[in-house]
Amino acid sequence: MTKTYQVVGIGNAIVDVISQADDSFLDLMGIDKGIMQLVERERGEMLYGAMENRVQTPGGSVANTLAGLGMLGLKTGFIGRVHDDALGRFYAAEMVADGTAFVNAPVPGGELPTSRSMIFVSPDGERSMNTYLGISSEISEADVTETAAGDTDIMFLEGYLYDKPKGKHAFDQAAKLTKAAGGKVGISLSDPFCVDRHRDDFRTFVKEMDFVIGNEHEWESLYQADLSTALELAAFECGLVVCSRGGSDVVLVRGDEEAVVPVKRVQPVDTTGAGDQFAAGFLYGYATGQSLATCGRMGCVAAAEVISHIGPRPEADLKVLFQKEGLI
Repeated sequence: MTKTYQVVGIGNAIVDVISQADDSFLDLMGIDKGIMQLVERERGEMLYGAMENRVQTPGGSVANTLAGLGMLGLKTGFIGRVHDDALGRFYAAEMVADGTAFVNAPVPGGELPTSRSMIFVSPDGERSMNTYLGISSEISEADVTETAAGDTDIMFLEGYLYDKPKGKHAFDQAAKLTKAAGGKVGISLSDPFCVDRHRDDFRTFVKEMDFVIGNEHEWESLYQADLSTALELAAFECGLVVCSRGGSDVVLVRGDEEAVVPVKRVQPVDTTGAGDQFAAGFLYGYATGQSLATCGRMGCVAAAEVISHIGPRPEADLKVLFQKEGLI
């Protein structure tokens, strides 16, 4: 029986507010360059006010991935939480315009405001993210319904949500419903610090996953070992292991099968969304039954496209790029 969705993702529904800033501005504002920091509501409002020529786009790691998949023509749905405020309504409408069903309506009432991330892009393309989590981090199993989680071929989870107990419950519920209906479940490790904070839980959780996507630092953090040891352990513990390494080869391992995909190095304009679009390319291959090597190459093509311009979502038609590379 055909399911309504090919991929449903659960993740933070964050409005990305992007502005350009040089290193002296970052120093002045006390912003650590190149990393994601969580900020409280007041600091978030102060930074938002300090931004010049801001560009607003719907963001959040898994949501960016789904936008890429929607562009590639897959049927996608997103489980996220926004407040019924101006930013929340903007977010929901933009997701739908990008071809992804926004499964849960914006939440009215005296709730926390919609989440936002103030992203400062330096002249060298590095991004410094200051995220006020707001309502999206309150996602819980109540947000995960059978109509979405049980009606998809693939469920994709965003590691960042693991930071809250409610988020863990939402994951457990989603994995249970999707698997019970015969679907596959995977996770993106999201961030080495996130892995550090929840190592034991993550180690248990990845054993239930059909695929796990992470970069070299996340895998090393998860297994507290050098990369080759970490990937050997991972291949033994999870279904399909995907490891990206910045500008170096991507490694995919499933049991005894391994694919190493070379990466063409390009000078990034803005690295925002590189990992998210890599995941989109990979998942498109995975959802359409491609080989490991092809899944990896699709991920690399999508990542290369998104770092060639500002913003976390593709601008060129990824399908055309895949055709040019002889992938479809």
